[in-house]
Amino acid sequence: MLRLGILVSGGGSNLQAIIDNIKSGYLDKCKIATVVGSKSGIYALERATQNDIPSKVISRRDYSSIDEYDRVLSEYLKSSDVDLVVMAGFLSIVGEEFVRSFQNRIINIHPSLIPAFCGKGYYGIIPHQKALEYGVKVTGATVHFVELETDSGPIIMQKAVEVRPEDTPETLQKRVMEQAEWHILSESIKLISENKLRVQGRRVIY
Repeated sequence: MLRLGILVSGGGSNLQAIIDNIKSGYLDKCKIATVVGSKSGIYALERATQNDIPSKVISRRDYSSIDEYDRVLSEYLKSSDVDLVVMAGFLSIVGEEFVRSFQNRIINIHPSLIPAFCGKGYYGIIPHQKALEYGVKVTGATVHFVELETDSGPIIMQKAVEVRPEDTPETLQKRVMEQAEWHILSESIKLISENKLRVQGRRVIY
């Protein structure tokens, strides 16, 4: 059984998709060991409570250094016997110690087709705003392994989503979540849980 540690910062729609896919049997080799919120009061933590999943708030602002934050976050996830860390709309920055502690065992969902609209400062609604500003006809989402440089790790899966002429950043964000993020994040977790992929250099091999 692959034990997941889900890191969240907002509403938790990607978390809910994972919960639903575990309940349906699609992610039959997975269990959510814990949910970690970057701040209190977010709805993602309420989703965890509603589904009897242990949760904890570990906020970067409570620690004087990134190293201390990394250590506390790592120790909590290890104490929960987490096998795979899933950043599901997690907006806090982690440091070298955390990435090293879970090397090739941290994945992230990003709301664009990397390498477009990614990197430092590209989070939340911003990739969708930039996609519309640039006038691209297609955007989407990417699941990738996490490395120290933002959005730089080996790509596991991508899915394209049409950009419509009438789109606003909000409508585009919603469609990317519904048509891409909710699907490829769980698909990627399933591949990992079934040992059907490996990292070779910069590439993910199925």
